Amino acid sequence: MSSEVMVRLPDATTKVLPEGSTGADLAASIGKRLSKDALAVKVDGVEVDLSIPLRDGASIEILTPSTPAGREVLRHSTAHVLAQAVLRRWPGAHFAIGPVIEDGFYYDFDLPDGARFSDDDLVAIEATMREIIKENQPFERAELDIEGGRKAFADQPYKVEIIDAVATGADEVDAPADSSIVSTYRNSDEFTDLCRGPHVPSTSRLGHFKLMRVAGAYWRGDEKRPQLQRIYGTAWESKEALEQHLFRLEEAERRDHRRLGVQLDLFSFPDELGSGLAVFHPKGGIIRRTMEDYSRRRHVEAGYEFVYTPHVTKAELFETSGHLDWYADGMYPPMELDGGTQYYLKPMNCPFHILIFRSRQRSYRELPVRFFEFGTVYRYELSGAVHGLTRVRGMTQDDAHIFCTAEQMQEELISLLGFVLDLLREFGLDDFYLELSTKPEEKAVGSDEDWEVAEATLRTVAESAGLSLVLDEGGGAFYGPKISVQARDAIGRTHQMSTIQLDFQLPQRFGLEYVGADNARHRPIMIHRALFGSVERFMAILIEHHAGALPTWLSPEQVRILPVRDDHEDYAFDVSGTYKASGVRVSVDQASEPLGARIRRAKLEKIPYILVVGDDDVAQGTFGVNRRGSDQPERGISTATFLTDLLAEIESHGSPERSES
Repeated sequence: MSSEVMVRLPDATTKVLPEGSTGADLAASIGKRLSKDALAVKVDGVEVDLSIPLRDGASIEILTPSTPAGREVLRHSTAHVLAQAVLRRWPGAHFAIGPVIEDGFYYDFDLPDGARFSDDDLVAIEATMREIIKENQPFERAELDIEGGRKAFADQPYKVEIIDAVATGADEVDAPADSSIVSTYRNSDEFTDLCRGPHVPSTSRLGHFKLMRVAGAYWRGDEKRPQLQRIYGTAWESKEALEQHLFRLEEAERRDHRRLGVQLDLFSFPDELGSGLAVFHPKGGIIRRTMEDYSRRRHVEAGYEFVYTPHVTKAELFETSGHLDWYADGMYPPMELDGGTQYYLKPMNCPFHILIFRSRQRSYRELPVRFFEFGTVYRYELSGAVHGLTRVRGMTQDDAHIFCTAEQMQEELISLLGFVLDLLREFGLDDFYLELSTKPEEKAVGSDEDWEVAEATLRTVAESAGLSLVLDEGGGAFYGPKISVQARDAIGRTHQMSTIQLDFQLPQRFGLEYVGADNARHRPIMIHRALFGSVERFMAILIEHHAGALPTWLSPEQVRILPVRDDHEDYAFDVSGTYKASGVRVSVDQASEPLGARIRRAKLEKIPYILVVGDDDVAQGTFGVNRRGSDQPERGISTATFLTDLLAEIESHGSPERSES
C-alpha cells in the first residue's frame, strides 16, 4: 500500500493525497477550474512553487490570479520575463533587482556602452516579452551553494554582490533567508535569474501587462553607487483588470492635486523656500481657512480647549519624550543658541501639550481634559520622498491630546472615534475601514502588560464602530498602539486619515499626575489624535477625491456672475453685493470678453455656479444658472430663490452635482 499525505485546506477540511503529491496535484484533485487557475501554493504560511511536494499535516492555501498573493506571483514572474527580454535585446546588459511593488513591479538595468532606454524601447521590449510568453518557457527552480551561485552569475556583478551579502546573513530581495544557499529560476538556456520565488509554472500563464515608464535609480539607493535604469511595469490576471487599472491611473493623473493646485491657483512650492515647503495662495487659503474654521467649531462643541505652542524647543523636551532616541533622523538638525544650548524645530506637538497639563495640579473632577491645536511641525523628509502636499517638510497638524482616567478610557475612545468619522463624512468621505497597529517589537517602551491592555481596549473600540477591522502587526508607535481610519476615495485608492493612539508611556516619562477621589495621586491615560493628519495632506486628498470640484461650502469661489453686456453690469454688481452680505463668495466677470469664453474659463476653474445676466433678467430680477456638472442651463431663476437654495446647500455641505441628482 502506497504512503499518503494529509493536508489541511483554508476551510478547515482535509485532503488525502499520495506521498510526493505537489500543489499542482492538490489543485487538480479539487477541480478543473482550480487546476487551471493555480499559480503557486502557500505551505504553512510560506509561498512555494506548485511543483514542490507537500508535507504531511501541512496547512495549504492555493494561490490564484485574482488574490493579492496570486497577483504578486504574476507580477514577479513578469519581472523575470522583462529582464529576459532586455538581455535578449541588449546582450551583455547587467541586471540588478526586480521586486514586486504596489500594483506592479520594476527591474533595474545597466546597459552596455552607456546605452539608454527610450519610450520606443518600451514598446519593443513589450513585443519581446510577448514572444517569450508564447514560447511557454517553464520556470525551473534550482538551489546552489554560495560558490556555485558566484560562478553561475560571474558575468553579473550586481547578482554577485547580492550573493556575497547573502553569505553574511543579509536579507536580500532576490535571495532566500538561508545564508548557505541561493536559489535560481531558469526559463531557458538563455536566461536564469537569482530569486527566492515562487513563480508561475510557465511563461504562458502571463500576458496581461504593460510597461509604464523608465526612471533613474542608484544601486542600493546610494548616490555614490552606479546609477541604473529602472523600468516600471504592471501586470494583472485579466485584460479587464489591466484596463481598469490603467483607467484608474489616467483618472488619478487627471485628479493629481499638484496639477490642479496650479490650474486652480491654490498653492505653490517656491524654489527659494526649499523642498517640501508650500505657500497657499488666496484661493487655497480660503479652502484651508474654511476647513480649519469648521473643525474649530466642532471641537468647541465637543468640549475641547484650544492651546498654542511654539515652533522650537530645547533638546531636553524631546530627550524626555524619547523622540530624539527614536526619530532624530527625521528631525531637522539642532540650532546651537544661548551659549551652546541645542534647540530643535518641533516635529510633533504632544510633548508641549503634556507640559500644559503638567503646569498645575489636576483633579479627577477635571478629567477628561481635551487639548486641541492647529500646530505647525517640521520633519526632514528625504528629497526623493517629498511629494506635493501629501509629503511635505513643514505641515500643520490638527492635534488633540486627551488626558483621562483608566475608567474613562474606553468610553472616551468610543466617543472620539465617532467624532472623527462624523467629521470625515462632512468633508465627503464615506467609505472607511479601520486598522489596528500593535506593538513594534524592536522599537517600543513600557511593560507587556500595559501594551496588552492598550491593544485589547483599542480592539474593543474599533469593533464597536461596526466597520471592517484589519490588523497591522508591529505597526504601532514606540509609546503605544493605534487605530487608523483608512478611507477609500472616489477612484478606490486607500488613504490613512485620522489616527487614535493610546499612550501609557509618555505620562510616565513626564511624571504626569492627577489627584483622585481618594486624595491620592494617580497617573492619567493619554490619547493622541490627529483628525486631518495634516491640513496639507488632507487638502490634497480632498482635491483629488473631488477632482478639484470641491463641495460648495469649500469652494474658494462659490458663484460667478457674468453680465452678457456691459449695460447689465450694474444689476450684476447689485446681486453680487446682496449675496456677499449673506456670506456667499461671489465675483463678477465683466463683459470685456465674449460670454462663451468667460463661461469656459469659469468651468475650467470648477466654480459651482455660473450666473448669466441678460436683458430679461435685469427686467424681471432673475438670471440663468449654469450648475457645475450640468450641460443644461436653467433660465429665469429668481435671485432670492436661488440665494435661499444656495445657503441651504452651503449649510448642509452639499454640492451642485448632488443637488441636481
